Amino acid sequence: MFAPYLDRWSLISDGEPIITHSSRLLPVLWQDRPAMLKVAADIDERYGALLMRWWDGDGAAHVYAHEGDAVLLERAMGKRSLLAMAMDGEDDEASRILCRTAARLHAPREKPLPDPIPLIRWFRDLEPASAKYGGTLADCSAIANALLADPRDRTVLHGDIHHQNILDFEARGWLAIDPKRLHGERGFDFANIFANEELPVITDPARFRRQLAVVSREAGLEPKRLLQWIAAYSGLSAAWFLGDPNIEQAETALTVARIALSELAA
Repeated sequence: MFAPYLDRWSLISDGEPIITHSSRLLPVLWQDRPAMLKVAADIDERYGALLMRWWDGDGAAHVYAHEGDAVLLERAMGKRSLLAMAMDGEDDEASRILCRTAARLHAPREKPLPDPIPLIRWFRDLEPASAKYGGTLADCSAIANALLADPRDRTVLHGDIHHQNILDFEARGWLAIDPKRLHGERGFDFANIFANEELPVITDPARFRRQLAVVSREAGLEPKRLLQWIAAYSGLSAAWFLGDPNIEQAETALTVARIALSELAA
């Protein structure tokens, strides 16, 4: 799958392939620069490549070439990891970096992004799941419906801001990869900071409250509104996991949702 692009773009393989459920990746060299060749395996990844081009390296990795399912990206070569920071005593700073990167991505651009996915479409799986399972999912769905009916500060969204999608590009700083090309209220993009299942402490209520203060202050968001987006997003995440099915990760997402709902009721 990589061979046509290695030839077309004069690339040299520089590592082992990385295979995920949504894409195929290969570290390469392009004009003596480290790059990542990514071939999309689903439509969300194809949409994401268009958004990466639109950002044009401002807050996100540069796109060196793009054709069909394939995109050639600037490769992160820095040694720092936001996930490692969050697990090793620098949780607050990791959250601040995520917020600052999101703010760069949300900044107005001169040209509009054609045909972004509206958030209301992104949430389409939550209401059927809430009807099926009820309980916490029903509460999350009601909050999501209220948010989507009355959006604020609408902008182009990354759609999947978390500790492994903001990488260390050394002199260029922390930059985003793997967006979803959404459009809606900017508060949505900060909810996933609280829902990254790779971070074991996300179900700790004390950690949750501390990060709520850090993120709401850094992002300039009303804490109540941020809590509502966390509940809505965590419910959506749980609905997706239940559909897989992945019961363990669904329960983690529901636990985060219950913490947010408890804080809203306090």
